[in-house]
Amino acid sequence: MQVLAVIRDFQPRLMNYVKVIGGVNVSVLGVDQWVFERDVDRGFLGEALAGALVFPYFTLLNEGYFRLEEKKLKKRLITELLESLILDFPELSYELRVKPEYFMYETMLTRGRLFPPTLYALADLMTDGREDIECSLRGFLEAAKELEHDGILYKTDDCLRISKEFVDRVRARKMRFMDLFRAGQRTLFTTALGLFPQIFDAVSRNRNEFLKLQKAFLDESKIMQSIEDPENYVYVPTPSGLVSLANRMDIEAYARKELSTDKDVQIKIKSIGGILNDVYSVELLTKDRHRKVIVKRFRDWSNFKWFPLTLWSAGTRTFAMTGISRLEKEWAINRLLDSHGFAVPELLHISPAQRLVVMEYVEGENLSSVVRRVVSARKDTDLKVDLEIIARVGGTFARVHSLNVALGDTKPENMLVRKNGEICLMDFEQASRNGDLVWDIAEFIYYSGHYVSPLVDTTKIQMFSETFVRGYLGSGGKVNIVRSAGGPKYTKVFSVFTFPHVMFVLSNVCRKAKELNA
Repeated sequence: MQVLAVIRDFQPRLMNYVKVIGGVNVSVLGVDQWVFERDVDRGFLGEALAGALVFPYFTLLNEGYFRLEEKKLKKRLITELLESLILDFPELSYELRVKPEYFMYETMLTRGRLFPPTLYALADLMTDGREDIECSLRGFLEAAKELEHDGILYKTDDCLRISKEFVDRVRARKMRFMDLFRAGQRTLFTTALGLFPQIFDAVSRNRNEFLKLQKAFLDESKIMQSIEDPENYVYVPTPSGLVSLANRMDIEAYARKELSTDKDVQIKIKSIGGILNDVYSVELLTKDRHRKVIVKRFRDWSNFKWFPLTLWSAGTRTFAMTGISRLEKEWAINRLLDSHGFAVPELLHISPAQRLVVMEYVEGENLSSVVRRVVSARKDTDLKVDLEIIARVGGTFARVHSLNVALGDTKPENMLVRKNGEICLMDFEQASRNGDLVWDIAEFIYYSGHYVSPLVDTTKIQMFSETFVRGYLGSGGKVNIVRSAGGPKYTKVFSVFTFPHVMFVLSNVCRKAKELNA
């Protein structure tokens, strides 16, 4: 049995000892009230003391005091967990739905990971301690309610959402180092203050308990299977309902479950390329039905072969490299643009655990074909329709930028022209709020320049770029953004694969944006 005694003006500040009471070994941790409350308020000792209030407990004296301290502690812990979610999913965090159980299980599991002897007790608690779990959850519910009052959380249906203001505030601060520091601090003090009493208590009771404790160290993976996964309580909204971050549905399972109820459906999964990701087309065929969707699997770019991406853009652009960071950008920015009326592929399903996004197949002409026709046309009379499309692309960029959203990868290949002339934007895995708007202009213009043959007159590429810039400025785009794209910071990146004389023409058009806006 373990007892925590909080004592006013206790000297020494902290003392740990064991007493035998009624034949039971009782491990008593005495702590000064000032020290305990600092641990509650700011993790003074890595919550090695205050952490007792995370798990179920009962009070011998002053229950009101401990319930108040519990709520204060859990309010701070929820805030820290929200900050971590935002840093892990900076774009998706605007959309996430969270149930209070997430805060409880994640807090408990974090302490289990830092201090493995508690894993066995935690697994036992989740198996047989439903009343104790509900008691612990109560404190998190009360703390979450206060955070609603503070404007950090708000309710939607049966879940909680993080306020945009709080997400923006956290994203503006970069706190990942502090998160790592907190984890190390908790490990140090929790181990120092908790390891000996727990082992002594287990050994003193009987040998079987000690063997269970050893098993917690040696067979952690099996124990983890009996512990609730916190990510089961964090959700992403999809057209078919909420999907948890823990969802592990693969491509074929999704196709059979979500796209068809016909047992005799024929499913064709075909790889359609993808240099940096795995991209598949999935077709469902029945006697009277044909449906096609696109599935992207986001791989981590940790391999050395992706090094040129960062080398070419050093000092100009940083790329999201991990699969999960690109996945969450793809999903979140697509939904944001869709909510503002932009033409984007309809999203159908997300599986963060499998790094999968499923979207409807979109038909249309790839914009790269339009650009090629413009820059290689022999007569100006052949260009009218295609130049109108390029102007609409510029206008689309301007409207996206008015939301302070950078698309991130604006190669013509990432856009389609539908039959009705609508510009459909695709591929948002490098997109972000508050991103580099200049990059969008520079990449679209300079990358388009690599379609130009070195022997072709540059008048067509100049016409192309001027049309795009006029479309951009005519829809509210800012002159200084276009002018900045003409600077060496951006031209150096694309000069690797666009001929120098073409780069000169394109950068000159950008620098003279003010004249084109007249």
